[in-house]
Amino acid sequence: MSSGEQYRAKAAEFRALLTNTPRSPNETRDLRDLAQTYTTLAENEEWMAANMDKVIQRRKNYDERTVLAEEEERILKCLGAALLMRWNTVPIKLQRELFDCAGTLDDLQQSKPLRERIARFLHNHKNDQQSSD
Repeated sequence: MSSGEQYRAKAAEFRALLTNTPRSPNETRDLRDLAQTYTTLAENEEWMAANMDKVIQRRKNYDERTVLAEEEERILKCLGAALLMRWNTVPIKLQRELFDCAGTLDDLQQSKPLRERIARFLHNHKNDQQSSD
């Protein structure tokens, strides 16, 4: 017996309890709710069985997310490069804010080494923009 059939059988049991003996309004409502819940579960189970080929697309979605992540990484690299090319024209206050923000994006335990690497990188490339103009 499939899950859908089991759920339908359970729903039928609760509907049968409604017709056999008089019930209080609360009990009647609860039995109807249970019957409806099991009917819905049966319908969902049957839909899943009929549409399994449409449901399992994890690999495809995973590949699409990977492509999106790679595209976003490329965009971030381009934005970062553009910012570095104009770093000397960015106000000092904004430079500090960007530096502080970038320094906290890495793992918290690694933030000091990252901040040091960023500072060293900015220092080493501080005149790149001027020489490329």
